[in-house]
Amino acid sequence: MIGIIDIHCHLTFEQYDADREQVIEEAKQVLKGVVTSAVEPEDAKAALELAELHTDFVFVTLGLHPIHVGGKTDQEIGEYEEFISENKGRIVGIGEIGLDYHWIRDPLKIKRTKEVFVEFLALAKELDLPVVLHLRGTGSEAIAEGLKIITDEDIRKAVFHCFTGKPQLAEQICEEGYHISLPASIVRSKSMRNVARRVPISHLLTETDAPYLSPIEEEERNVPQHVKAVYEEISRQRKIEFDETEREVERNFERVFGVELG
Repeated sequence: MIGIIDIHCHLTFEQYDADREQVIEEAKQVLKGVVTSAVEPEDAKAALELAELHTDFVFVTLGLHPIHVGGKTDQEIGEYEEFISENKGRIVGIGEIGLDYHWIRDPLKIKRTKEVFVEFLALAKELDLPVVLHLRGTGSEAIAEGLKIITDEDIRKAVFHCFTGKPQLAEQICEEGYHISLPASIVRSKSMRNVARRVPISHLLTETDAPYLSPIEEEERNVPQHVKAVYEEISRQRKIEFDETEREVERNFERVFGVELG
């Protein structure tokens, strides 16, 4: 059975505290699987617990979002990396990790986030896991820089989560063998629609980044099943059937994350 997949959301976030189980049960009616991404150590524990409750449906990536780097000591980061290593068998990737020039402007803080980013890339290589990248900033600066860093660090499998760059940069990323993940907010983005049309479908993945980036109203809480909007848009842009998009994305997901969906 083919089904749709949300490769990046945040089911542990407080926006779901009132009805998390209901949200997941409703997602199960539409989706074949979701990947919830942990952004810091406490979130990581919650994500692993949630996946235990929903085996073979909720998968986990563990990372340290750049906005959380500044508040952590070297020792805390080291302990978190150890925790990730100990739980390698329970996760499908390292992420989200990366650079954020939208929220982080101080040069010393930027330097620190880059150092920690490279540390987590080394961890991903050591554990032989793909990385999920958060690269945000003015224009495509952070994306281009992130691409250079991961190629310099010889990363084999990477997903550029919530890609907002230009189609030419997306093509360059795919030429390096990496993957682009498009969010449900594609319905409001001409640039994302161009990316959906222009890059090889063998390099496309689909996500919501829920609870953010709803395809309906930007401020409304997003849910994993809204990933269907990405599939519809990819199918429309490429002039292919919905089920062909389903097949291709599932194949890409299994190849990148090493997960076989039942």
